[in-house]
Amino acid sequence: MAVPIAVLDCDLLLYGRGHRTLDRFKLEDVTDEYLVSVYGFPRQFIYYLVDLLGASLTRPTQRSRAISPETQILAALGFYTSGSFQTRMGDAIGISQASMSRCVANVTEALVERASQFIHFPKDEAAVQSLKDDFYGLAGMPGVLGVVDCTHVAIKAPNAEDLSYVNRKGLHSLNCLMVCDARGVLLSAETHWPGSLPDCTVLQQAALTSQFETELHKDGWLLGDSSFFLRTWLMTPLHIPETPAEYRYNMAHSATHNVIERTFRTIRSRFRCLDGSKGTLQYSPEKSSHIILACCVLHNISLEHGLDVWSSPATGHMEQPEEEYEQTESMDSQACRIRQELLLTHFS
Repeated sequence: MAVPIAVLDCDLLLYGRGHRTLDRFKLEDVTDEYLVSVYGFPRQFIYYLVDLLGASLTRPTQRSRAISPETQILAALGFYTSGSFQTRMGDAIGISQASMSRCVANVTEALVERASQFIHFPKDEAAVQSLKDDFYGLAGMPGVLGVVDCTHVAIKAPNAEDLSYVNRKGLHSLNCLMVCDARGVLLSAETHWPGSLPDCTVLQQAALTSQFETELHKDGWLLGDSSFFLRTWLMTPLHIPETPAEYRYNMAHSATHNVIERTFRTIRSRFRCLDGSKGTLQYSPEKSSHIILACCVLHNISLEHGLDVWSSPATGHMEQPEEEYEQTESMDSQACRIRQELLLTHFS
């Protein structure tokens, strides 16, 4: 009985002498509905990724045939959106599970290389003002440049530094610090922090803090919840609101900050490899971090292409652990003054 060559020699398929490619699956042969149901995205979006990543996925080798960039991208999208290397998915595009795994690695690295192209804060004044206007339109909170929060993604227990990745629920995870705009577009994503670190420690050590304390806009701020400390560039809710103005501030803060929670739900719903329903990411912390970041890049690209319908909450097993933190107000007197001026000017 004949055995498919895709099962016999995975390397032979993935790398190719003379760039002759294996193309058993053709995008033009299937409907958009099929592509969305199996790979999570429509045809034109996939073609865009082929143009964007094709050069990185086509490498000269000494072997006979290579998997095309198109097929590699389909394999990776299939994994990101389903969370598993299912045999039937590999069969559909004519490659083995081992080859699918290599395709995911290739596409992930190609997306990570382009993270700064798609995940960044706006720099010109008009774009910054538009960012603030969009947030103000949500609940009347002025000066907001982004909302920040952390979310945990489950990973397998690493071989080294095991305890550093154990979170408060006793699960191994990465604690991912992200910032988004009013539409859910990610402006910053740091996906490599060990799950044992509380949110406030992650922010304290993050590149984001360095950016805002040394470079970014002095006439605006991020919004963060009470797991973070109040800073001149980070407005947090009041622990015990007493006046009508303080209640209005907290309500506006909560309604605006909710955007990041919706964004987390959307990302988990779209990229089921992150939601825990198929188990943990079976990679090292470094590789898992890159997969999360690749999904963040795809999230932003999808919004750029109009695929911006808010998704329903994911039903995975891995939810963000509840933080146990002391409700302590910041000792930063300048930050307290800025928040008080905000209360008096806009909420009194």
